[in-house]
Amino acid sequence: MNAAARPEVPLPGQQGREAGEDGGAVPRPALVRYALGSAGMGVYVTVPGLLLLYFLTDTLGVAPWLAGLALLVPKAVDIVLHPFVGSLSDRERARRGNRLRLLAAGCALAPAFVALFAVPAPVADRPWAAAVWVAGWFVVANALFASYQVPYLATPTDMTVGYHGRTRVLSFRMVVLTVGILVGGALAPLLAGEGDSVARYAVMALVLGVFTAVFQVVGVGGVRDLLPAGAPRGARGARGARGARGAVPTGRRGPGATLAEVRDVLRRNAPFRLLTLAYLLASTTTHLILAGLPYYTRHALHRPGFTTVLMAAFVAPALLTTPLWFRVSRRWGKQRCLLLAQAVFVAGALGLCAGDAAGPAVPVLCTLVLGVCFAGLQLFPFSMVPDAVREAGRSEIERTGAYTGVWTAAESMGAAAGPYLYSAVLALGGYAAARAGEEVAQTTGAHTAILLGFTVLPALLMAGSLAVQLRYRLDAQAARSPGPPPAQGRRKAPGRGRA
Repeated sequence: MNAAARPEVPLPGQQGREAGEDGGAVPRPALVRYALGSAGMGVYVTVPGLLLLYFLTDTLGVAPWLAGLALLVPKAVDIVLHPFVGSLSDRERARRGNRLRLLAAGCALAPAFVALFAVPAPVADRPWAAAVWVAGWFVVANALFASYQVPYLATPTDMTVGYHGRTRVLSFRMVVLTVGILVGGALAPLLAGEGDSVARYAVMALVLGVFTAVFQVVGVGGVRDLLPAGAPRGARGARGARGARGAVPTGRRGPGATLAEVRDVLRRNAPFRLLTLAYLLASTTTHLILAGLPYYTRHALHRPGFTTVLMAAFVAPALLTTPLWFRVSRRWGKQRCLLLAQAVFVAGALGLCAGDAAGPAVPVLCTLVLGVCFAGLQLFPFSMVPDAVREAGRSEIERTGAYTGVWTAAESMGAAAGPYLYSAVLALGGYAAARAGEEVAQTTGAHTAILLGFTVLPALLMAGSLAVQLRYRLDAQAARSPGPPPAQGRRKAPGRGRA
C-alpha cells in the first residue's frame, strides 16, 4: 500500500511524533523541515509579483501594456505545464514510491530567478528586448518552480492524516511561507531601492536566490522523512496507474493528454472545481495587490519607501493569526472561516481608497486587516484540496499530483492575471513608463487608475471569489469523515452530484 492508502498509524523509525486529534500522527522534526521548504517558495511567489511589473515599467521603460503581456504570456504556459508536472509526479510516485526527483530538479530555481532581473545593458537599452528577456527567463523560472511546488504540495494528500490533521500540517507550512513572503516582500524593495538601476535589482535577486535554494533543499529532506520508508513500487505502481478512470500516469503524454486530464479532474470533482475557481479569483486579487503596491505607495501615498512598511503590514499578521485561524476552524469549520476572510478582505480593500487623505494610519490599518484575511485565504483553500481529493475516492487519490497540478496552475494563472489586470488599468489611465533615474509626471487619469485599480478592482474580484465559495458544500461532510477511504471499493465521486 502507498501512503495515501495506509491506515493512519505512526511512521516507522520516527521520534517526536505529534498525534492529531483525528487520529493522525505526524513526526514533528520532519514536519518542521517540510514546512521550511515553504520559505523559499514564499520568496519566489512574492518578489516577481511585487516588483517585476514595476521593474519593467519604471526601470526598463517598458510600456504598461507590453509589461503586462511579458508577465501574462509566460504564465499562460503554466496552464499546461503545472498539470503535466502533476501527472509526471504521479508517474514518479507509481514507479519509484515518491516524488523526490522532481523536487530536487526544482532546486535549480535560484539561477533562473537571478537571470530574471539581471538584464544585460545592451538588452536593457531596448524596451522590447528587455520585455522578451524577462518573459523568457520567467518561463524557465516558472517551470523549475512548478517542478518543486507541485510534488511538494502533494505531500499532505500522500500522508494519512484526517480533516483537522491536514489543516494542522498546512498551518505549519503557512507560518513558514509567511516568513518567506515577509523576507522577500520586505527585503526586496530595500535591496532594489527606488528602481534606480538594474544592478541593484540583480543584487537583490542574488541574495534572495541563495535564501530560496537553501530552504528548498531543507524542504526536500522534510518531504522524504514525512513519507514511509520502503514505499511501494512495481506491481502497486502499475495498479495505481490504472486506478483512475481515464488517467494513466505511465507512458508518454503530450499537451493534449494533459489538458484532457485537467478536464477530467475538474469534471469529475465538483467540490474541487468550485475550490479552484474561487481560489483563482482570490489569487488574482492578492497578486494584483502585490503588483500595485509600489505604484500605490509612490503615487497615492506619495511615500515610495512605504512599500516595505505596507508589505510587512500585509504579511506579518499571518505569523500570529494562522494558528488562531486553525483554532477557530476547529469550531466553525474551514468553509465558514474562509468566507469570513473573503468578506472582510473586500471591506479592507475598499478602505484603501482613502489614500493619504487621513495620513498613513488608515492605509496601514487597512493593510493589516488584509493581512489577517490573507492568512485565512492561504490556509483554508490549501487544506481543503486534500479533503476534496480524498472524499472523491481511492482512484482519485492515485492521481493526487494531477489535482495538485491543476490547483497550482490556477494559482499561477492568478499570479499572472493580477499584474496583467493592473497593467491594463494603468494603460487605460495613460500611465507613462520611465527608465531608471527618470522622473515622469503622471496625468490625473493615471493617478485615478492607480488608486481604483488597487482598491475597487480587488474588492470586486474578491467578492466574486466569495460568491463562488458560497456554493461549496463538502466541508461539513469531510469534517464528519476525517479518515482515509475504505480499503476496498470506491466512494461515489462528489463531482457526480451536488457540490
